[in-house]
Amino acid sequence: MTGTTTASLGGLLAALLVLYANLRPWWAGGREMKQLAAFGKGLAAALAAAACPGGILSWARQRTGSAANSAGEAAGRSATGTTQTEAISGGHMAGLVATGAVVVVLVVFAVILAWKEAGKKDRRRIVGGAFVGSVACLTAGVAGALAWLPGALNGVGDAVVALAEGANLL
Repeated sequence: MTGTTTASLGGLLAALLVLYANLRPWWAGGREMKQLAAFGKGLAAALAAAACPGGILSWARQRTGSAANSAGEAAGRSATGTTQTEAISGGHMAGLVATGAVVVVLVVFAVILAWKEAGKKDRRRIVGGAFVGSVACLTAGVAGALAWLPGALNGVGDAVVALAEGANLL
């Protein structure tokens, strides 16, 4: 598998630049939550995908991290003349099981459908949210703060399975 499981200072820089580019219009504007909706959709998909221990979603997260590291390191070096190759403490979320994986796939699928229906600006915001979420989840701080997410996804998946099996309907 090609990709990275850690973010560098350059990767963090790239994610922070994209985050700022998405939060600035909201802050300068009316600060309405609907302005952050598209970014939030991409972020939600990335956070759900970050719980995956393998597969295409994990591969995409790792490739996004590699691209962020390269782009951020180049931007930082070009702008400041210093290198941003120092790695940040890496982290990952663990504990996703098959029922939680069903929920992850549904969340990512819903965001893909939203992306297909979105206009040009919202498509960029969705991708930006996914980028920021993917890179942020490579850091120990964000992954640690979201350690509860795989359990929550598993719980929702268990509830869906129980509903499909007819448990507690009557």
